[in-house]
Amino acid sequence: MFHLIFSLPSWYVIARVIVPLSLPLVVKILLSMLVLLASQYLLISRFTSGGIFSAEMPRIVIILFNWAYSTVLLLALTQMLIDAVTLVALLLRHPLELVPGVRYLAVLFAMGLATVGVYQAIRVPPVKDLTLVIPDLPAEFDGYQLLQLTDLHITRLFNAAWSEATVAKAMTLGVDLIVVTGDVIDGSLEHRRADVAPLRGLQAPDGVWAITGNHEYFFHQAIWTEHLASLGLQPLLNSHTVIERGTAKLVVAGLPDASAPARQAQGPDLAKALEHAPANAPVILLDHQPRNARHNAAMGVDLQLSGHTHGGLIVGLDRLFAKPNGGFVSGLYQVDGMQLYVNNGTALWPGMAVRLGRPSELTRITLRRQP
Repeated sequence: MFHLIFSLPSWYVIARVIVPLSLPLVVKILLSMLVLLASQYLLISRFTSGGIFSAEMPRIVIILFNWAYSTVLLLALTQMLIDAVTLVALLLRHPLELVPGVRYLAVLFAMGLATVGVYQAIRVPPVKDLTLVIPDLPAEFDGYQLLQLTDLHITRLFNAAWSEATVAKAMTLGVDLIVVTGDVIDGSLEHRRADVAPLRGLQAPDGVWAITGNHEYFFHQAIWTEHLASLGLQPLLNSHTVIERGTAKLVVAGLPDASAPARQAQGPDLAKALEHAPANAPVILLDHQPRNARHNAAMGVDLQLSGHTHGGLIVGLDRLFAKPNGGFVSGLYQVDGMQLYVNNGTALWPGMAVRLGRPSELTRITLRRQP
């Protein structure tokens, strides 16, 4: 069923773009086969050693599959728009005449847009600066800076070279603290050891702290948590750390991903994470998925940092991500007195590597006192 759903745009393209073209039948059949093949990248990935969440193919093959499927998806959406306009014209009895060769133009448009979208998905992300006002923030922490990384999905696509370049860029920002909010990897330690090695270069005066995302639980989470800790990514799983500036304190707490119990692992427990935390200190919570934001706000959290949604990937289609994530997809939200920032992601899952209007980001957050 999963692979059938992914093939639906292909069938629409075949029926509404390829079949009406003035081409020989054999060419139409060949094009239809290529379109269907583009939609089955994940099915083909199942027959590699990594499976659908970690295709162990050459990087260029993964890029081409993502470009091809993005082209099919965008072409289907473009053709739907053309068909909708045509239908409205018929209903209104308007003598609409389509530009000759409009389907060929639609194909070129989709191919160009897919090229832009895949490039934006796989590049080393640009820096995004965000200033957040925290009520009752001690004066000693006014101007405090932290860097949020999330959804790195280190794989054959986001490989050692990409990791090294991303870490090098991150280390130019001079922040006080680095937090990693889950989905660091896709793949086994055997396959990813070299690709994650550059993460050892992440350093900050107040440490580098990490939580799990849902993808860690697909690949032996305990093994990965231990290995990432050996690289300097200290785990915060139902626990917290206290940052001090003189007598002033700032609490940074972290939770395991909400999917952990389904994988026979310890689930999120905010009460436990905040146990023995200093009273009246502002609380920053790392929670991979944003869907539990209202519950976390009721527990006295001041700022929640999340990822998971990849920002919805494409403007307009991002609303498909809203319901399963509590209505939170991209950017800053005010939730019952708590601020929630849903990061678009440092990278994304290679199974759908396209971004249009929802850019990846290295997110430098500056904390400020209430005016």
